[in-house]
Amino acid sequence: MDSTDSTDIQQFYARHMQLLDGGEAGTWAATFTPDATFASPSMTEPVRGRDGIAAGARAAAEGRAAAGEVHRHWVTMTTARSTGDGIETVSYVQILATPRGGAPRVHLSCVMRDRLVRQDGELLVAERRITRDDRPGG
Repeated sequence: MDSTDSTDIQQFYARHMQLLDGGEAGTWAATFTPDATFASPSMTEPVRGRDGIAAGARAAAEGRAAAGEVHRHWVTMTTARSTGDGIETVSYVQILATPRGGAPRVHLSCVMRDRLVRQDGELLVAERRITRDDRPGG
């Protein structure tokens, strides 16, 4: 990984999470490949494709709005290595939840494993797998 890739990855995740936290579900989903998969412990099956990923992000944003909370995803400690099919990254992610008029709290602590690919010069998530620190097996 050269420093350009590292900077690109850092900037990608900053923009990616700001879109998610800002409720821009469609634009956030466009940072995934059209056939991307997204798996997390809260899902019974991985979500496949941008439409499903966008629908999940919209539902989450609606839930946060109904709860009167703002969430911020903090991506840290990212490692990256080039593979034959892209760039594999592993990051720690803490989700801070702040209720309107209240104090922030750590909502979740997770590990995010992504396979990033370049399409037309842009980084996109082709595959994402989330594990939670509070569940057996991480």
